[in-house]
Amino acid sequence: MSALDASFAHCETLVRELDPERYQASLFAGQAQRGGLLALAAFNAEIARVRDAIREPMAGEIRLQWWRDALNGTARGDASGHPVVPALLATIERARLPLAPFHALIDARTFDLYDDPMPTLGDLEGYAGETASMLVRLGSLVLLDGREPGGAAAAGHAGVAIALAGLMRALPFHARRGQVYLPGDVLARHGVSRDDIVTGRGGPGLGAALAELRAEARRHLKLAMEGLSGLPEAVAPAFLPLAPVEPHLRRMERANHDPLNTLSDRPAWLNLASMWLFARRFGRG
Repeated sequence: MSALDASFAHCETLVRELDPERYQASLFAGQAQRGGLLALAAFNAEIARVRDAIREPMAGEIRLQWWRDALNGTARGDASGHPVVPALLATIERARLPLAPFHALIDARTFDLYDDPMPTLGDLEGYAGETASMLVRLGSLVLLDGREPGGAAAAGHAGVAIALAGLMRALPFHARRGQVYLPGDVLARHGVSRDDIVTGRGGPGLGAALAELRAEARRHLKLAMEGLSGLPEAVAPAFLPLAPVEPHLRRMERANHDPLNTLSDRPAWLNLASMWLFARRFGRG
């Protein structure tokens, strides 16, 4: 196995473990493009887990700067020694991907290093746009070997819907380590403080705030679905993480769901079934 093949194999293993829904979505891509999707998802997973590997935010800032330098070819030492970098750089070259979105994703993820609450819903949508939306957009380019797929607005709304659902699902995990992605303006509207979340108090106001955010996720989901009409069928795998969004939202609305203690997951086969049905309908309006 060549070093590049080993890098792509590492990306597959990493994404299967850390980002199972994007891994499942990649299974619907052609073999030639699947590795590129996994390289993008592996890069995102590496950036997303920087917080888990550090004790102080400054150490995280240094790690994120290393990734910026690796993308620019200026990293100290041999960046190709990192198991994700060769596959990522090969994907960027093959699909002629711009570097600016990768740097924007890294910049957005700097928020993850700190315990500051997300200020507003607009800030949260911007964060989602630079992270989840960008993965949909870049994935679409990879699936068309760098050709313009269209659907930039659909990718934007898709990423926000995916991110909102994902952050609400992960609320117990984030709360336990002092992170609050729920926007401050929404929480304030319902009389909820950051301390209510990180201490586990919750309360009825939290339920109302989450209901508002689920409605916002559904609004973006609807706009994303409306924007899929006419897109090339080949880009469907980039959008497939949309498929479980509505089922996840419904699970969070069950009477026995505790938003601060229940990690909302679906069986893998159900997600795959949702993606299969989504792929069959993709682009038909």
